[in-house]
Amino acid sequence: MKLWTWKEEDLPWPSHALRTAAAAAISLLIARLVGLPEAYWAAISTLVVMQSTLEATLMLSIERIVASSMGALVGAINSNYFGSSLVAFAISIFLLGLLSFAFRLKKTAFRYAGVTLAIVVLVPRTSPPFTVAWHRFIEVSLGILVGLAVVALWPERESRLKEPGARDGREAGTAEKQKG
Repeated sequence: MKLWTWKEEDLPWPSHALRTAAAAAISLLIARLVGLPEAYWAAISTLVVMQSTLEATLMLSIERIVASSMGALVGAINSNYFGSSLVAFAISIFLLGLLSFAFRLKKTAFRYAGVTLAIVVLVPRTSPPFTVAWHRFIEVSLGILVGLAVVALWPERESRLKEPGARDGREAGTAEKQKG
C-alpha cells in the first residue's frame, strides 16, 4: 500500500522554494516596517497564497481578503459584546458560513474567515477588539497582496507546469496537433 502519490509538477522546485521564501520575507519585512503588532501573520498569509501561477491564486486571494475582512469584523463585534463566550463564538462561525454562502464565497474563503475570527476572538489581548481586528485584516491582506505580487512578477517556468515529458513549455502532442 502506497502512503502517498505525487506528480512532478506538484513538487516544490528549488525556484518555487526560493520564490516562496522571498515572498514570506518581504511580507514580514513590510509588516515590521509599518509597525504591525503581529507581523508574522503577513508572512503566514503569504505562505498560504503562494501558488505556481497567478491564475491559480488570483480569485482565491481576492476571496481570502473579503473573507478576512468578514472574519475580522464579526470577530470584533463578537469580542466587543460577548468576549470569548463559547456560544457566541459558535454562532459567529455559523454566521460567517451564512455570509459566505450569501456572497458566494468558496469553502476556502469561509475557512479563512473562520480562522481570522478565531484569532480575533480567542487570543487574549489588551487592545480594543476593533483595533485587533483591524490589525489582523491589514496583516493578512498585506501577506496576500505580497504573495500575489511575487507570483505575478516572478512566474514559475511553464515547462514544469505542463505534462511530464513536455518540451519547451508546450504540452506533449501540441506540435503534432498544429501540423494536422
